[in-house]
Amino acid sequence: MADHIDARALREAELPDWRLLVQALHARFDTPSYAEGLTLLAAIGVVADELDHHPDLDLRYGHLNVKLSSHDVGGVTDRDLRLARRISELAREAGATPRPELTQTLELGLDTADWARIRPFWKAVLGGADNARLPDEVRDLGGSLPTLWFQEAEEHDAPRQRWHPDIHVPADVAEARIAAALDAGGTLVSAEHAPSFTVLADADGNKVCVCTSEGRSE
Repeated sequence: MADHIDARALREAELPDWRLLVQALHARFDTPSYAEGLTLLAAIGVVADELDHHPDLDLRYGHLNVKLSSHDVGGVTDRDLRLARRISELAREAGATPRPELTQTLELGLDTADWARIRPFWKAVLGGADNARLPDEVRDLGGSLPTLWFQEAEEHDAPRQRWHPDIHVPADVAEARIAAALDAGGTLVSAEHAPSFTVLADADGNKVCVCTSEGRSE
């Protein structure tokens, strides 16, 4: 098994439906209908079980997004190439149209002079996980949140942020999430609007709101 397939290896594999984005293969297939998209999803599930390698599947009205990576090595391997080829075959058989130009993913980069100091806070407040290959990242293994990574920067005063993340969690989870973030080096900025949202900050002063549906009118 070849580890860590790069963009050149992907081109050589001749998989035109797929693009390499952030250590994973991504594809999008436009489907004739929602029901036919669901049929394609089920067919992919059968093949995934046969190969014992399981993609992330996101079915929307009119299209199916597919993400492939080998979590044990934190990147793309030959296993992903084999499954990608089979998925493309299934998509053609289902009459789905590949739209690789529409694939995209989002990461958040946070400037810091000391990522090791603030990383535990962000791991706690986002409920994230480690990446053994890239220790300066916080990942959501469930795939709901974008990856957060830390960009080396010069020491600076507390930033005047032009934006900040809002992490929405169930109301019965918020108290524990806030406590974990504070234990990991964070500070409480404001609980004035809790439980609707509570403002925290990491040791660099970067703010985040832990939000729930409680106390909101919408």
